[in-house]
Amino acid sequence: MKTKIALFFFFFSLFSQAQTARIKGIVFDENQQPVEGVNVTFQDKKTTTNENGFYALSIPANVKSNLKFSHVSLKAAVVTLQLKPNEDYEFNIVLKNTTEQLGEVVISNNRKKRVEGVTTISPKTVRLIPGANAGVENILKSLPGVNSNNELSTQYGVRGGNYDENLVYVNEIEVYRPFLIRSGQQEGLSFTNTDLVQSVDFSAGGFQAKYGDKLSSVLDITYRRPAKFGAALEASFLGGSFSLENASKDQKWTYITGVRYRDNRMLVKSQQTEIDFRPRFADIQTYITFTPNTRWQHSFLGNISQNKYDYKPLVRQTNFGTLNDPIALLVYYEGQEKDKYTTFFGAYKGIFEINENLVLKFITSAYHTQEQEYFDILGQYRLGEVNGNLGDENFGEVEFTRGIGSQLTHARNDLDALIYNAEVKGSYKKDKDQLDWGVKYTRENIRDRIREWEVIDSAGFSLNNPILDYPVNEQPYTSYTGPLAPYNSVRAINFTNIDRVSGYFQWNRRFMWGEHEVFTSMGIRGHQWQVSGDDISGKSQFTISPRAQFAIKPNWDKDMLFRLSGGWYHQPPFYRELRDKDGVVQPDVNAQQSIHVVLGNDYSFKMWERPFRLVSEAYYKYLTDVNPYTLDNVRIRYQAKNNAVAYAQGLDVRLNGEFIPGTESWLSFGYMKTEENIDNRGYIARPTDQRLKFGILFQDYMPNIPACKVYLNLVYNTGLPGGSPSYADAYDYQLRLRDYRRADVGFSYVFTDKIQAKDKNSWLNKFKDLSVGLEIFNMFNNQNAITNTWVRDVYTKSQYGVPNYLTSRVFSLKLNAKL
Repeated sequence: MKTKIALFFFFFSLFSQAQTARIKGIVFDENQQPVEGVNVTFQDKKTTTNENGFYALSIPANVKSNLKFSHVSLKAAVVTLQLKPNEDYEFNIVLKNTTEQLGEVVISNNRKKRVEGVTTISPKTVRLIPGANAGVENILKSLPGVNSNNELSTQYGVRGGNYDENLVYVNEIEVYRPFLIRSGQQEGLSFTNTDLVQSVDFSAGGFQAKYGDKLSSVLDITYRRPAKFGAALEASFLGGSFSLENASKDQKWTYITGVRYRDNRMLVKSQQTEIDFRPRFADIQTYITFTPNTRWQHSFLGNISQNKYDYKPLVRQTNFGTLNDPIALLVYYEGQEKDKYTTFFGAYKGIFEINENLVLKFITSAYHTQEQEYFDILGQYRLGEVNGNLGDENFGEVEFTRGIGSQLTHARNDLDALIYNAEVKGSYKKDKDQLDWGVKYTRENIRDRIREWEVIDSAGFSLNNPILDYPVNEQPYTSYTGPLAPYNSVRAINFTNIDRVSGYFQWNRRFMWGEHEVFTSMGIRGHQWQVSGDDISGKSQFTISPRAQFAIKPNWDKDMLFRLSGGWYHQPPFYRELRDKDGVVQPDVNAQQSIHVVLGNDYSFKMWERPFRLVSEAYYKYLTDVNPYTLDNVRIRYQAKNNAVAYAQGLDVRLNGEFIPGTESWLSFGYMKTEENIDNRGYIARPTDQRLKFGILFQDYMPNIPACKVYLNLVYNTGLPGGSPSYADAYDYQLRLRDYRRADVGFSYVFTDKIQAKDKNSWLNKFKDLSVGLEIFNMFNNQNAITNTWVRDVYTKSQYGVPNYLTSRVFSLKLNAKL
């Protein structure tokens, strides 16, 4: 019976292959010129037009489906066809421009971003690629120069910078994140809702003056304006999302609204700690536009989010050490943690086009966050030797105890912050020149109460804070007569106001240098700020940041472009950078400064008759007035001193293109070295010193079953510095964590999408897209560590760095539907 079935499918496939037709033609632009490099797709069949705009494609006969024409700088077009067997059909088409006019010069959006060194990411790729915390940030972590060793966090470092050094904009509106979050598993949701996204642009350095005052990177996201009704649903074991969009009949009003829910319980329970865990992360976000006439456009962006994090650890066992000396840490917990982060964000943006050359914009926004962090957790630990005999029935069990102790941690932290922005921007275009300018006022009002302490004892004897001038505790051998004090204690109340005024002016020009195209951009930013509050009176400070970009596209047969960009970048301190290790605000902290130079090459070429692009950038940063910090999970604690200098240098390379026809994939490599010199004591690795990075983002489909898709997200990073115990000297702790290796894979079966033709009577006709899939997170079950827990033993005077491991292998089902 099985043989008959196999023969049936064999002859059926032969018969199907014989039933083909051929379509051919020429693709023209609006000037009736043939267009080279147009992708022509029919189901899983694909070809590209040649230098004469000609294409030819063999397609299945008696099949009604869509023929799609797409090009990087022209509007895509779709036509529905059904050809007879052996029919030879000629079809010519004209594709319209999607370019923007700058006087007499026409530059496509895609080309303009290429000149500026901006990486553009497809929203479809963002939605499809799997990850424990899927979204825009998940894709960024596969790019060169972007590093993160925590799949539970949406935070990322860029070219040696920390999480606070990245700018994030949505529709030109700067967005913020909560202050008190200390671990990735508390974050829940990123601000960006991928269901609402139209475009994603990312710059890893050397960005223009029109962007704000940060040291590392810019993530610029644009939400889309829908043209008709639509709805989308996503559901998985980790949560779900729903979005709704529509437009009025006259297209003057549009709205798109998304609701999301996230539950990381399944991921966190895969760690080495047994817990009773109730995470509840939810938000609602909306983008509304009103266009009364061709000159005016009004828009509103709103977001409400709430993260509730209830955490009750029970038991933890972590095995570490070496094969010859295996060690285990067993901890039995009492107590719990209750955290709550509630944020409200609203922004208005008005655009007024005075004439075809002059455009003015007004943007105002308000961000309000209310956060509480309460916990009392007692951990009683046992540090012992593990049975490493593979043949023993007690293999893996602790047989000898080296030390015992306990740790009690307490916190009652509350924060209430209100941030208000008002900004005016303008843009003037004349012939080959473009002028951009803007002025912005920001008011930050922050009320913060910190109450946290930690008590540690070993074998029943309390350990004092090592930096206090108390007698050395030599118990149990000699009596201790000094006062008892917590090992770590932070108590402070801060009512802080920060007033900022910033502005920029930027000039862009494109011209011909002989037969070569040259693009220039020069600008300058200014930023003035002052810190005040209860018992706080800081000095007024001011910075000036000149920046420039230069790009040249030689008139060569090869499509190459060279870029040089950089300038003086300043980062005036935000509230967290003003708060020292004791929780006290230091109002006169200076802005950190970076002299940043980036040299890049962009090479577009064809391989296997498909488009590819190789982008490489070498960079160097020299930083002064550096504010040193420690990094514990995603919590950053600054010294609130400008007592260091630093540097970062490296090379980033990315190759992207259609390794598989019709899909975009890329390979990325990054080398980076960053060190700092604190108080002239010599250079040591910064907390973000991650030397090597490899990333692969790969999309594929099964040739015999094109509806079955495969998505792979693979990242390898060398280990970060492992950190140091509280109040320890960082110069004494320069060991590194193990390398970070992670592979997430997703399998999806597409029942229908907007490209496929559907039978009018089919139930699938109701859907634009419908797919189900299986996702495997951490497919190879690698044990990755994010930080160390430092365990002390009073008898042996030893201190152990016990790695805190991240998630193990997890399976999840996923459903996507779009109307």
